[in-house]
Order: sequence, then structure tokens, then C-alpha cells
Amino acid sequence: MGPEKKEAKKGKWVAYRPEVKVLDCTIRDGGLINNHQFTDEFVRAVYEANVAAGVDYMEFGYKGSKRIFDSKEFGDWKFCDEEAIRRIVGDNPAEMKLSVMADAERCDYKEDILPKSESVIDMIRVACYIHQIPIAIEMVEDANTKGYETCCNIMAASTVHENDLREGLEALADSPVDVVYLVDSFGSFYSEEIRELTKRYLKILSAKGKEVGIHMHNNQQLGFANTIEGMISGANYLDATINGMGRGAGNCPLELLLGFLHNPKFNVRPLLKCIQDQCLPLQSEMEWGYQLPYMVTGLLNQHPRTAIKMRAGETPDDYVGFWDQMVGSD
Repeated sequence: MGPEKKEAKKGKWVAYRPEVKVLDCTIRDGGLINNHQFTDEFVRAVYEANVAAGVDYMEFGYKGSKRIFDSKEFGDWKFCDEEAIRRIVGDNPAEMKLSVMADAERCDYKEDILPKSESVIDMIRVACYIHQIPIAIEMVEDANTKGYETCCNIMAASTVHENDLREGLEALADSPVDVVYLVDSFGSFYSEEIRELTKRYLKILSAKGKEVGIHMHNNQQLGFANTIEGMISGANYLDATINGMGRGAGNCPLELLLGFLHNPKFNVRPLLKCIQDQCLPLQSEMEWGYQLPYMVTGLLNQHPRTAIKMRAGETPDDYVGFWDQMVGSD
């Protein structure tokens, strides 16, 4: 397919674009709720559901530094040691690729990320804030040299000044990174903003052969809408989680996304079974999904930590009190 035909398909929601890749980050993003203390049974069920559903990538968790994070407090998926992942997937005979996230300044990437020839992992996703772009590029270069596909997720894009974002994207465009993600960490963007930002990312990155990805949060119940808006605008890598699992308001629900995409390889039914058998029982132990306090932090373009603390406190349903605390009363 030539570039003209590819370009023609962007902007049409009914078009089938085989270059679109879906990445499930249920274990990684969902693990932020419970310190990544998922059982092997749960992780294996998510893996098998993703394989059966035709998902392109599954992210297992973080490559967290054991010098920073106590392994007694956090589960295996905060560290994603090779033996832990192989305990679930063996040599990963499936077509689905595997990824992990390396958080800038919170991982020992030179030591903990093995050469690709020694690992079942396929992709390293580097997460950073805009001021950490130089460190992120070093991490991307390290992963690229070791033989991995690479992504860079620029977090909290809603707080970044336009000039800083442009300079950061230009620096990444000159790096060996394969994909750069637009990340709505606070769930504050509206679809019009996603459309314009996706085009801005593409203008800078596609000229250097880079792809653009979309990672949305659901504070204002726009995680799904913003993901498909980014896809229609030309982003080819789309993040989602099963049942929208993720810290706070959660993420774009994977089952909604696969139901929307016009690719015959995708199958929603295995995801529904995973939700029924695995996710619903977990909701009695850990909370995720849209709640009014997350709406408030999304409206205010703030990190959801205050809403998370409120939901875990003594007055989790005092929405008016939370509003007054955040914005002041009349």
C-alpha cells in the first residue's frame, strides 16, 4: 500500500488499517492499584485472553529498580525479571509480542534489561516526563543497541508547554525510537485536543519514520473516545486495558477498542470471559474506573493522587466536600 492510500484511510473511522497495533497494558497499569501483586493465575489468564483476542502486544509491567522499590512490598510485575515472565509464557509461542516499561530514573536499565537474544521480551517502552527526554533517549539507545523495539511515552502531556513539547519531539525524532506516545496522564484532554496534538506529533515524527501511539485515561469518560480520535487522526499504536483496569479512573477499555476496529483478526469474546472470570472478582479487592473525584482532577488537569487518597479515606463519597477542597466553595 503506497503512502497516498495510507493517507487516504486516515480520518475515516470505517477504514480497515492493518498497520494499527493494539497494546494491552492491563498488568502494568492495573498493577499501580495493588503494587503489582497479581497472581500467576490472573496474569496467565490475561495473557491467554490477549492471545485469543488477537492483540498485538501485551505489557507485563515495569523494570523497576530493586534499589528503589522493595521486592517485599511490590509483586513480580514491578520488576519483570526474565524468569517471572517465562513462568507465564515460556518461550512465547504466540504471535503476540511482549513489552515492559522502563520508567526514567526509576530503573537500572543497563543491568536489568538483558540483550534481546537472552529475553522473551520484544519491546522496551520508556516512560518519562518532558524534562527527562535526554535520559529517555539514552535508555532508548541502550534498548535499541540490545536489539529491542522501542517506544517513548511522554507522560503528562497536558502540562507541557508547546515549545518544550516541540523540542522534545524533535529530539526523539532524531533518536532510534520506533514509536512516541501521546499520553493523557490526568484524563484532562478532549477529543479536539487529541486530534490537534496527534497531528502535531505526526508532523514532527513521521518525517523521520517514527510511529505515534495513544495512551488515554478515563477521568472524564473519554478514554475510548480519545483513543479512537487519535487513531482516526493517524496514530497507529493504541493502548488499552481489559475492563479499563488502571489506577484511578482507569484506561481505554480493550474490549471497546477491539469492538470498534475493523480488523477481522480481533475477537472480543475471550476478553469478556477474562472479565467475567478474573476482573469482576478482583473489583471486590481493588477499585478502578470512573468516579466523580477522578472527574474533578481531570477537569482541573491534576494528577489523580488526591482523588485516590479520598476514595481510600473515611468519606469516599463526599463529592461536594472534595470539590470544595479542590476548587473552593462559593
